[in-house]
Amino acid sequence: MKDQAPDLRSFDERLRAEAHEDLADIAAEGAPTSKTQIIAIYGKGGIGKSFTLANLSHVMAEQGKRVLLIGCDPKSDTTSLLFGGKACPTIIETSTKKKLAGEEVAIGDVCFKRGGVFAMELGGPEVGRGCGGRGIIHGFELLEKLGFHDWDFDYVLLDFLGDVVCGGFGLPIARDMAQKVILVGSNDLQSLYVANNVCSAVEYFRKLGGNVGVAGLVINKDDGSGEAQAFAEAAGVPVLASIPQDDDLRKKSANYQIVGTMQSQWGPLFAELGLNVAEAPPIRPKPLSQDELLGLFDGSDTGAGVVLEPASDADMRGKHAKPKASLEVIYDDA
Repeated sequence: MKDQAPDLRSFDERLRAEAHEDLADIAAEGAPTSKTQIIAIYGKGGIGKSFTLANLSHVMAEQGKRVLLIGCDPKSDTTSLLFGGKACPTIIETSTKKKLAGEEVAIGDVCFKRGGVFAMELGGPEVGRGCGGRGIIHGFELLEKLGFHDWDFDYVLLDFLGDVVCGGFGLPIARDMAQKVILVGSNDLQSLYVANNVCSAVEYFRKLGGNVGVAGLVINKDDGSGEAQAFAEAAGVPVLASIPQDDDLRKKSANYQIVGTMQSQWGPLFAELGLNVAEAPPIRPKPLSQDELLGLFDGSDTGAGVVLEPASDADMRGKHAKPKASLEVIYDDA
Protein backbone atom coordinates (compact mmCIF):
# COMPACT_ATOMS: atom_id res chain seq x y z
CA MET A 1 0.00 0.00 0.00
CA LYS A 2 2.87 2.37 0.81
CA ASP A 3 4.50 1.71 -2.59
CA GLN A 4 1.37 2.63 -4.54
CA ALA A 5 0.36 6.02 -5.88
CA PRO A 6 -1.36 8.38 -3.37
CA ASP A 7 -5.02 7.60 -2.79
CA LEU A 8 -6.94 10.73 -3.77
CA ARG A 9 -10.31 9.61 -2.45
CA SER A 10 -11.88 11.52 0.44
CA PHE A 11 -11.44 10.21 3.98
CA ASP A 12 -14.95 8.80 4.32
CA GLU A 13 -14.66 7.13 0.89
CA ARG A 14 -11.45 5.39 1.93
CA LEU A 15 -12.85 4.36 5.30
CA ARG A 16 -15.97 3.04 3.61
CA ALA A 17 -13.83 1.05 1.18
CA GLU A 18 -11.80 -0.42 4.02
CA ALA A 19 -14.92 -1.37 5.96
CA HIS A 20 -16.18 -3.26 2.91
CA GLU A 21 -12.96 -4.83 1.71
CA ASP A 22 -13.72 -8.06 -0.15
CA LEU A 23 -17.47 -7.42 0.12
CA ALA A 24 -19.06 -7.13 -3.31
CA ASP A 25 -22.49 -6.59 -1.75
CA ILE A 26 -23.69 -7.05 1.82
CA ALA A 27 -27.17 -8.54 1.67
CA ALA A 28 -29.52 -7.94 4.58
CA GLU A 29 -28.70 -11.36 5.99
CA GLY A 30 -25.15 -11.73 4.60
CA ALA A 31 -22.31 -12.49 7.00
CA PRO A 32 -19.43 -9.99 6.92
CA THR A 33 -16.25 -11.43 5.44
CA SER A 34 -13.90 -8.44 5.54
CA LYS A 35 -10.61 -9.07 7.34
CA THR A 36 -11.18 -6.13 9.67
CA GLN A 37 -14.65 -5.88 11.15
CA ILE A 38 -15.45 -2.27 11.99
CA ILE A 39 -18.34 -2.27 14.44
CA ALA A 40 -20.17 0.77 15.83
CA ILE A 41 -21.79 0.39 19.24
CA TYR A 42 -24.66 2.71 20.12
CA GLY A 43 -26.72 3.22 23.25
CA LYS A 44 -28.23 5.77 25.59
CA GLY A 45 -25.81 7.65 27.81
CA GLY A 46 -25.30 5.78 31.07
CA ILE A 47 -26.71 2.49 29.79
CA GLY A 48 -23.39 0.66 30.17
CA LYS A 49 -21.70 0.84 26.76
CA SER A 50 -18.28 1.51 28.25
CA PHE A 51 -18.67 -1.35 30.74
CA THR A 52 -19.80 -3.70 27.98
CA LEU A 53 -17.10 -2.64 25.51
CA ALA A 54 -14.17 -2.70 27.93
CA ASN A 55 -15.01 -6.25 28.97
CA LEU A 56 -15.93 -7.36 25.45
CA SER A 57 -12.67 -6.05 23.98
CA HIS A 58 -10.66 -7.65 26.79
CA VAL A 59 -12.19 -11.10 26.32
CA MET A 60 -11.81 -10.87 22.53
CA ALA A 61 -8.11 -10.18 23.04
CA GLU A 62 -7.97 -13.24 25.32
CA GLN A 63 -9.49 -15.19 22.42
CA GLY A 64 -6.45 -14.23 20.34
CA LYS A 65 -7.99 -11.36 18.38
CA ARG A 66 -6.31 -8.04 17.68
CA VAL A 67 -8.75 -5.43 18.95
CA LEU A 68 -8.76 -1.64 18.71
CA LEU A 69 -11.26 0.19 20.93
CA ILE A 70 -12.01 3.79 19.98
CA GLY A 71 -14.08 5.98 22.29
CA CYS A 72 -16.19 8.39 20.25
CA ASP A 73 -18.04 9.98 23.17
CA PRO A 74 -17.08 13.55 24.22
CA LYS A 75 -17.12 12.34 27.86
CA SER A 76 -14.03 10.29 26.95
CA ASP A 77 -14.97 7.51 29.41
CA THR A 78 -14.92 4.47 27.10
CA THR A 79 -11.44 3.42 28.19
CA SER A 80 -11.71 4.32 31.89
CA LEU A 81 -12.61 0.79 33.00
CA LEU A 82 -9.97 -0.76 30.77
CA PHE A 83 -7.27 1.46 32.29
CA GLY A 84 -8.34 1.16 35.93
CA GLY A 85 -9.97 4.58 36.09
CA LYS A 86 -7.04 6.45 34.58
CA ALA A 87 -7.92 9.16 32.07
CA CYS A 88 -6.64 8.47 28.58
CA PRO A 89 -5.25 11.55 26.75
CA THR A 90 -7.65 12.29 23.92
CA ILE A 91 -6.69 12.66 20.29
CA ILE A 92 -8.31 16.08 19.92
CA GLU A 93 -6.79 17.54 23.11
CA THR A 94 -3.36 16.08 22.35
CA SER A 95 -3.49 17.33 18.78
CA THR A 96 -4.31 20.85 19.94
CA LYS A 97 -1.41 20.91 22.42
CA LYS A 98 1.03 19.45 19.90
CA LYS A 99 -0.03 21.91 17.24
CA LEU A 100 0.59 24.86 19.57
CA ALA A 101 4.05 23.46 20.29
CA GLY A 102 4.74 22.92 16.60
CA GLU A 103 4.93 19.15 16.99
CA GLU A 104 3.22 16.17 15.34
CA VAL A 105 1.05 13.66 17.19
CA ALA A 106 2.61 10.19 17.49
CA ILE A 107 0.80 6.90 18.10
CA GLY A 108 2.30 6.62 21.59
CA ASP A 109 0.76 9.98 22.52
CA VAL A 110 -2.82 8.80 22.10
CA CYS A 111 -2.98 4.99 21.84
CA PHE A 112 -2.42 2.78 24.87
CA LYS A 113 -2.77 -0.93 25.56
CA ARG A 114 -3.74 -3.31 28.31
CA GLY A 115 -4.46 -7.03 28.28
CA GLY A 116 -3.84 -7.16 24.55
CA VAL A 117 -6.40 -4.41 23.80
CA PHE A 118 -5.32 -1.23 22.01
CA ALA A 119 -7.46 1.76 22.96
CA MET A 120 -7.81 5.48 22.37
CA GLU A 121 -10.28 8.31 22.93
CA LEU A 122 -11.25 10.84 20.26
CA GLY A 123 -12.49 13.31 22.86
CA GLY A 124 -14.41 16.49 22.10
CA PRO A 125 -14.63 20.22 22.79
CA GLU A 126 -15.10 21.65 26.27
CA VAL A 127 -18.68 22.30 27.29
CA GLY A 128 -20.13 25.26 25.40
CA ARG A 129 -17.05 25.64 23.21
CA GLY A 130 -17.85 23.59 20.16
CA CYS A 131 -19.91 20.87 18.49
CA GLY A 132 -19.30 17.31 19.67
CA GLY A 133 -20.30 15.88 16.31
CA ARG A 134 -17.80 18.05 14.44
CA GLY A 135 -15.22 16.95 16.99
CA ILE A 136 -15.87 13.32 16.02
CA ILE A 137 -15.34 14.12 12.33
CA HIS A 138 -12.13 15.99 13.13
CA GLY A 139 -10.97 13.08 15.28
CA PHE A 140 -11.38 10.59 12.44
CA GLU A 141 -9.42 12.89 10.13
CA LEU A 142 -6.57 12.81 12.66
CA LEU A 143 -6.81 8.99 12.79
CA GLU A 144 -6.23 8.93 9.05
CA LYS A 145 -3.08 11.02 9.44
CA LEU A 146 -1.86 8.55 12.06
CA GLY A 147 -2.15 5.75 9.50
CA PHE A 148 -5.53 4.20 10.26
CA HIS A 149 -5.70 2.46 6.89
CA ASP A 150 -2.38 0.70 7.43
CA TRP A 151 -3.24 -0.73 10.84
CA ASP A 152 -3.76 -4.48 11.23
CA PHE A 153 -6.68 -5.38 13.51
CA ASP A 154 -9.31 -8.09 13.51
CA TYR A 155 -11.87 -5.80 15.13
CA VAL A 156 -12.24 -2.05 15.47
CA LEU A 157 -14.95 -1.19 18.03
CA LEU A 158 -16.35 2.34 17.90
CA ASP A 159 -18.24 3.55 20.98
CA PHE A 160 -20.86 6.14 20.00
CA LEU A 161 -23.40 8.02 22.09
CA GLY A 162 -26.78 6.98 20.70
CA ASP A 163 -29.04 9.72 22.05
CA VAL A 164 -27.30 12.46 20.06
CA VAL A 165 -28.62 12.71 16.52
CA CYS A 166 -26.26 15.20 14.84
CA GLY A 167 -24.24 14.12 11.83
CA GLY A 168 -20.91 13.41 13.49
CA PHE A 169 -22.36 10.74 15.75
CA GLY A 170 -24.16 9.12 12.83
CA LEU A 171 -20.96 8.97 10.74
CA PRO A 172 -20.53 5.15 10.70
CA ILE A 173 -24.11 4.64 9.51
CA ALA A 174 -24.42 7.59 7.14
CA ARG A 175 -21.09 6.96 5.38
CA ASP A 176 -20.85 3.16 5.56
CA MET A 177 -17.73 3.42 7.70
CA ALA A 178 -18.71 0.27 9.61
CA GLN A 179 -20.19 -3.02 8.49
CA LYS A 180 -22.58 -3.36 11.39
CA VAL A 181 -24.06 -1.76 14.47
CA ILE A 182 -24.54 -3.21 17.94
CA LEU A 183 -27.18 -1.74 20.24
CA VAL A 184 -26.87 -1.64 24.03
CA GLY A 185 -30.12 -1.21 25.95
CA SER A 186 -32.05 -2.26 29.01
CA ASN A 187 -35.64 -2.90 30.06
CA ASP A 188 -36.52 0.79 30.19
CA LEU A 189 -38.33 2.98 27.72
CA GLN A 190 -35.64 5.62 27.24
CA SER A 191 -32.83 3.21 26.32
CA LEU A 192 -35.09 1.33 23.91
CA TYR A 193 -36.26 4.64 22.44
CA VAL A 194 -32.61 5.39 21.62
CA ALA A 195 -32.07 1.87 20.23
CA ASN A 196 -35.15 2.29 18.05
CA ASN A 197 -33.88 5.66 16.78
CA VAL A 198 -30.61 4.02 15.74
CA CYS A 199 -32.61 1.32 13.91
CA SER A 200 -34.51 4.09 12.13
CA ALA A 201 -31.23 5.70 11.06
CA VAL A 202 -29.93 2.37 9.74
CA GLU A 203 -33.13 1.78 7.79
CA TYR A 204 -33.12 5.34 6.41
CA PHE A 205 -29.63 4.99 4.97
CA ARG A 206 -30.34 1.46 3.72
CA LYS A 207 -33.09 3.00 1.59
CA LEU A 208 -30.50 5.43 0.24
CA GLY A 209 -28.24 2.57 -0.78
CA GLY A 210 -26.23 2.10 2.41
CA ASN A 211 -25.00 -1.29 3.59
CA VAL A 212 -24.73 -0.97 7.37
CA GLY A 213 -26.95 -3.39 9.32
CA VAL A 214 -27.75 -4.11 12.97
CA ALA A 215 -25.94 -7.17 14.33
CA GLY A 216 -28.07 -7.31 17.46
CA LEU A 217 -28.89 -6.02 20.92
CA VAL A 218 -26.94 -6.43 24.15
CA ILE A 219 -29.31 -6.22 27.13
CA ASN A 220 -27.46 -4.69 30.07
CA LYS A 221 -28.73 -4.65 33.67
CA ASP A 222 -31.31 -7.25 32.68
CA ASP A 223 -33.88 -7.60 35.46
CA GLY A 224 -35.85 -10.22 33.56
CA SER A 225 -38.91 -8.04 32.92
CA GLY A 226 -38.63 -8.75 29.18
CA GLU A 227 -39.21 -5.41 27.45
CA ALA A 228 -35.80 -5.35 25.74
CA GLN A 229 -36.25 -8.92 24.54
CA ALA A 230 -39.67 -7.98 23.15
CA PHE A 231 -38.15 -4.96 21.39
CA ALA A 232 -35.49 -7.12 19.75
CA GLU A 233 -38.12 -9.56 18.49
CA ALA A 234 -40.32 -6.73 17.17
CA ALA A 235 -37.37 -5.02 15.46
CA GLY A 236 -36.21 -8.32 13.97
CA VAL A 237 -32.73 -8.33 15.53
CA PRO A 238 -31.14 -10.99 17.78
CA VAL A 239 -30.16 -10.60 21.42
CA LEU A 240 -26.39 -11.09 21.51
CA ALA A 241 -26.18 -11.29 25.31
CA SER A 242 -28.17 -10.56 28.45
CA ILE A 243 -25.95 -9.13 31.18
CA PRO A 244 -27.85 -9.50 34.46
CA GLN A 245 -28.57 -6.79 36.97
CA ASP A 246 -26.18 -8.06 39.59
CA ASP A 247 -24.59 -6.41 42.62
CA ASP A 248 -21.25 -8.11 42.01
CA LEU A 249 -21.07 -6.66 38.49
CA ARG A 250 -22.08 -3.22 39.79
CA LYS A 251 -19.37 -3.20 42.46
CA LYS A 252 -16.64 -4.47 40.13
CA SER A 253 -17.56 -1.89 37.51
CA ALA A 254 -17.54 0.90 40.11
CA ASN A 255 -14.06 -0.25 41.22
CA TYR A 256 -12.75 -0.39 37.62
CA GLN A 257 -12.30 -4.15 37.66
CA ILE A 258 -12.32 -6.11 34.39
CA VAL A 259 -14.74 -9.06 34.44
CA GLY A 260 -14.37 -9.91 30.74
CA THR A 261 -11.72 -12.52 31.42
CA MET A 262 -11.80 -16.25 31.93
CA GLN A 263 -10.31 -15.60 35.38
CA SER A 264 -13.72 -14.20 36.38
CA GLN A 265 -17.02 -15.98 36.96
CA TRP A 266 -18.42 -13.64 34.29
CA GLY A 267 -15.81 -14.64 31.72
CA PRO A 268 -17.95 -17.24 29.89
CA LEU A 269 -20.77 -14.68 29.45
CA PHE A 270 -18.47 -12.17 27.75
CA ALA A 271 -16.66 -14.90 25.82
CA GLU A 272 -20.00 -15.95 24.31
CA LEU A 273 -20.79 -12.31 23.57
CA GLY A 274 -17.44 -12.03 21.77
CA LEU A 275 -18.26 -14.99 19.55
CA ASN A 276 -21.78 -13.69 18.84
CA VAL A 277 -20.45 -10.23 17.94
CA ALA A 278 -17.94 -11.78 15.55
CA GLU A 279 -20.44 -14.04 13.79
CA ALA A 280 -23.62 -11.93 13.77
CA PRO A 281 -24.55 -10.74 10.27
CA PRO A 282 -25.67 -7.14 9.59
CA ILE A 283 -29.46 -7.34 9.55
CA ARG A 284 -31.85 -4.74 8.18
CA PRO A 285 -33.97 -3.82 11.24
CA LYS A 286 -37.67 -2.99 11.45
CA PRO A 287 -37.98 0.25 13.46
CA LEU A 288 -41.07 0.54 15.66
CA SER A 289 -43.52 3.42 15.68
CA GLN A 290 -43.88 5.40 18.90
CA ASP A 291 -47.13 3.61 19.73
CA GLU A 292 -45.55 0.21 19.02
CA LEU A 293 -42.63 1.06 21.30
CA LEU A 294 -44.96 2.17 24.09
CA GLY A 295 -46.96 -1.01 23.58
CA LEU A 296 -43.99 -3.04 24.86
CA PHE A 297 -44.58 -1.62 28.34
CA ASP A 298 -47.38 -1.77 30.87
CA GLY A 299 -49.81 1.02 30.00
CA SER A 300 -49.94 2.18 33.61
CA ASP A 301 -46.25 3.07 33.33
CA THR A 302 -46.41 4.85 29.98
CA GLY A 303 -49.57 6.94 30.18
CA ALA A 304 -51.79 4.70 28.07
CA GLY A 305 -55.24 6.14 27.40
CA VAL A 306 -54.10 9.76 27.40
CA VAL A 307 -55.99 11.79 24.79
CA LEU A 308 -54.45 14.90 23.22
CA GLU A 309 -56.68 17.89 23.94
CA PRO A 310 -56.09 20.82 21.58
CA ALA A 311 -55.35 24.16 23.22
CA SER A 312 -57.18 27.32 22.19
CA ASP A 313 -56.00 30.87 21.68
CA ALA A 314 -57.86 31.84 24.87
CA ASP A 315 -55.94 29.14 26.78
CA MET A 316 -52.66 30.59 25.61
CA ARG A 317 -53.56 34.20 26.47
CA GLY A 318 -54.84 33.32 29.94
CA LYS A 319 -55.89 36.40 31.89
CA HIS A 320 -55.10 38.56 28.87
CA ALA A 321 -57.73 36.82 26.76
CA LYS A 322 -60.48 39.02 25.37
CA PRO A 323 -62.95 38.72 22.51
CA LYS A 324 -61.63 39.68 19.10
CA ALA A 325 -63.62 42.02 16.92
CA SER A 326 -65.19 40.02 14.11
CA LEU A 327 -64.77 41.01 10.47
CA GLU A 328 -67.94 39.11 9.54
CA VAL A 329 -70.56 41.30 7.82
CA ILE A 330 -74.07 40.77 9.25
CA TYR A 331 -77.01 41.94 7.16
CA ASP A 332 -80.31 42.97 8.75
CA ASP A 333 -83.33 41.00 7.69
CA ALA A 334 -85.12 42.68 4.79
